[in-house]
Amino acid sequence: MSAEKEAGAAEEFMKGIWRENPVFVAVLGLCPALAVTNSLKNGLAMGGATFFVLVGSSLLVSLMRKIIPKPVRISLYIIIIATFVTTVDFTLEALVPEVHKELGAFISLIVVNCLILGRQEAFASKNGPFRSLADGAGMALGFTLALALIGGVRELLGNGTLLEFPVMGDNFEPWLVMVLPPGGFFAMGGLLFLFAWFKQRRDNRQKPAGTHDALPAQDGGNWVV
Repeated sequence: MSAEKEAGAAEEFMKGIWRENPVFVAVLGLCPALAVTNSLKNGLAMGGATFFVLVGSSLLVSLMRKIIPKPVRISLYIIIIATFVTTVDFTLEALVPEVHKELGAFISLIVVNCLILGRQEAFASKNGPFRSLADGAGMALGFTLALALIGGVRELLGNGTLLEFPVMGDNFEPWLVMVLPPGGFFAMGGLLFLFAWFKQRRDNRQKPAGTHDALPAQDGGNWVV
């Protein structure tokens, strides 16, 4: 494999973690991000399940992209995704039934996660297997990290634990609201703010010295942009 292809695949992988993070930038997959992330364990479990489905379906769609008829491509993508979702559903039920019970119907709802179907239509159906695999893995890892952050913040503030181990001490008073449904919105809002702030700081550091954002000029009492 050429160095150019390796660099391209690395770029596709990294974009999903930071620059095009599915949750904090594209704001996709918010249903599981808000509903099942009342603990770090649940966030990691849902992220891992989504990782398996997204990577597997991206690879398969890319391999079949030249033989899938365009009029039925969306239906076939959903069938492919549903196959991987069924596999991960049965696997979780057999290996970790308590986690499977906590995630409940949200495992099956991975089928209609707009992140997964969107990557098949926008990327995997137009690129080769290696780039599609890198794209799927990067997006899935970014999604998993987002769910882990939200779940970790909610569990830490709501229970004083991480992965059910106490870390805040005996004097900590849990914020019970963080493990309730409103806590998902509080955690998401705070992390979105921090993510946007770090991104803006990075963009400002990358600007050439002495440059400033353009301001509209005023002409005869009217602002001209």
